[in-house]
Amino acid sequence: MSSDLRSPWLREQPVLPPFFGQPELPKPQSAKRLVVIALLVGLLGGVIGSVVTDSISDQRGISETLTLPTFTTNGDANESAVATIAKTVLPTVVSLQVSGSRDASGSGFVIDAAGYILTNNHVIASAANGGSVKVFFQDGSSYDGKIVGRNPGFDLAVIKVNATNLPTLPLGDSDKVVVGEPVIAIGSPLGLSGTVTSGIISAFDRPVTAGGSGDTSFINAIQTDAAINPGNSGGPLVDGNGFAIGVNSAIATLGSGSVGSIGLGFAIPINAARRIAQEIIQTGTSSTPILGVMVDLNYDGPGARLSDITSGGPADQAGLVAGDIVLAINGRSISGSTELVVAIRANAPGATIELRVKKANGAERNVSATLSRQVD
Repeated sequence: MSSDLRSPWLREQPVLPPFFGQPELPKPQSAKRLVVIALLVGLLGGVIGSVVTDSISDQRGISETLTLPTFTTNGDANESAVATIAKTVLPTVVSLQVSGSRDASGSGFVIDAAGYILTNNHVIASAANGGSVKVFFQDGSSYDGKIVGRNPGFDLAVIKVNATNLPTLPLGDSDKVVVGEPVIAIGSPLGLSGTVTSGIISAFDRPVTAGGSGDTSFINAIQTDAAINPGNSGGPLVDGNGFAIGVNSAIATLGSGSVGSIGLGFAIPINAARRIAQEIIQTGTSSTPILGVMVDLNYDGPGARLSDITSGGPADQAGLVAGDIVLAINGRSISGSTELVVAIRANAPGATIELRVKKANGAERNVSATLSRQVD
């Protein structure tokens, strides 16, 4: 996300325990509170990790295409398909043990045969300043991992091991998956490497914020009911053809102090992760799309009210002014500040977006803006 949105938003965020975040989800009718948890938590020797999954294919062609049977929901046929997909995908998924400012663990998956592995930033962030990352493969081999680059705003990172001819996970198209489509999640929940769970796509475009290691990520998330638990972070969410369509990053849980799957898991869409990973592999850095605005955090919606406009930025060039209320982006309704952030981040820098804006006089109009980029 752009610094223009990040600074005022993060400054006013409530202080939460490490690795805890708050999703923009409908408030339940009961007194119970939903809390989104970025599943990186390195507890007592780093047994528990986070959840995140995605796979990447850069301009050099990171992943090979696999032809696998599609899920069915008919008894043994379903079990056979899931087993076949799991058998093929498991060699591409790794467990990570991280030592640094604190110990942690998580998951990742191979996106390039030359040793590049995609994971969550919150999994490896504690090793960013002089720490270490140990990478364990399903065949029992292990390597030291080097952090190539990371993007805290998107909660993504790429690490590299000194190995070649590694099996890679092919990337799918997260724009083409549909609600109800079967998926599987693979990772190392609670340190149990090679764990496979199955479910469906429950929803798209969930605005989720998740925090970890001092960073807050804004995720335009895929929601799934596949069981995701601490340690899954950085692992893939895979479709019925064995293609990664997301990076598992967070879960929602009832505010009872327990941390575990209640069927509300969230993954970073693979299309966004692919772009970030490509940039990191090629340059060591990545970019975030910027609209060039600040938001009024005291405004309750609907929409997001702009409190300041960056001179010469995309919003300024599009004719937006302080006090304008953004009601929709590319036809997607905006309910508040967080949804504005994730709706912008669903696009790449340089993309032209259509905004529905309500002016101070109450008139509504459509505005086009071309997003600029901020290098992270």
